[in-house]
Amino acid sequence: LKDALGRLWQCATVQCDFALPTRFGLSYIGGDGKPHPPVMLHRVILGALERFIGIITEHYAGAFPVWLAPEQVRVMSITDAGKDYAAEVTQKLVEEELRVEHDLSGGKIGAKIRQAELQKVPYMIIIGHQEVAAGEVAVRQRKIGDLGRMSLNDFLAKIKVEIAAKQNPVTGHVGFNITGD
Repeated sequence: LKDALGRLWQCATVQCDFALPTRFGLSYIGGDGKPHPPVMLHRVILGALERFIGIITEHYAGAFPVWLAPEQVRVMSITDAGKDYAAEVTQKLVEEELRVEHDLSGGKIGAKIRQAELQKVPYMIIIGHQEVAAGEVAVRQRKIGDLGRMSLNDFLAKIKVEIAAKQNPVTGHVGFNITGD
């Protein structure tokens, strides 16, 4: 496989294993009537899971598309007044089976956004006085930036379509394409 940096990685393999059958005490009776150790064949399309996770992490430089990201959304409150609504939004996202965390700390919103961007969280929801009053959420996408205010249901519809399509909103690519084509 070729990663985003043009490096080639060996992932698929077929191997003949002469050691494990002996370690497991496996044998068969051959044409000569005597026990013989079998040859075990290992085949794998993408190699060890650990290797694949390492390759895909490098391919995306840790900035996974939303469908693949370990944390898909981070909900942040601007002030203490927005904490309850932010907690409600977080709970609704969890109920919709999104991988979500919240930051209801008293820190500055700019620092919270920067932290989420450094951690490569695909979507950030910012809750302030205006969002609480309107019953909406302010949405920010990691690479695109501010998407504006919208209803929580509109955001859910948007992110669910993106997740179902396995789409990367920045590149428009669908699915996982390690070759970068």
